[in-house]
Amino acid sequence: MRSFKMRILGVDPALSVTGYGLIDIENGQISLIEAGVIKTCAKDKTPQRLDKLYRGIEKLISDTRPAVVVLEKLYTHYRHTTTAYILGQARGVICLACAEKKIPLAEYAATRIKKAVLGCGLASKYQVQRMVASLLNLSELPKYTDVTDALALAIAHSYISKAIPLHSCRMQEGG
Repeated sequence: MRSFKMRILGVDPALSVTGYGLIDIENGQISLIEAGVIKTCAKDKTPQRLDKLYRGIEKLISDTRPAVVVLEKLYTHYRHTTTAYILGQARGVICLACAEKKIPLAEYAATRIKKAVLGCGLASKYQVQRMVASLLNLSELPKYTDVTDALALAIAHSYISKAIPLHSCRMQEGG
């Protein structure tokens, strides 16, 4: 049997706190490599904050060399257009970093991520946190939900892209 390995970087973009999670998939097994946040200072102007995010993502990609970066598709309520605008800018610098490093980018709707990881597209953030912690054997939940959201993106991509066979997913989830 041939060995299969894939490194996936999930990124949950925001202007203040961008979460990231890096996993390796090897022969159907998930391993956590690194997870954390890139924070920007609210006192700084938007261009400086975007620059810090861009440089952080670019360094992360250079240091970890993922096969793919995974982002959540942009969705905001029509009443929150400013949020969509700011989130779009953060996503834009992440997309630019991927393009410059020639790293493929995958995007999924939030409901698709939740369905892949939990089997239910309408799961709560807490349910996502608990499942991510369970799948990665974390002894405690990360401080930021941005981190577990980023890890959920990476894990979901491994399932959706068939890097982990479905029967393997169910075994890891406990049945």
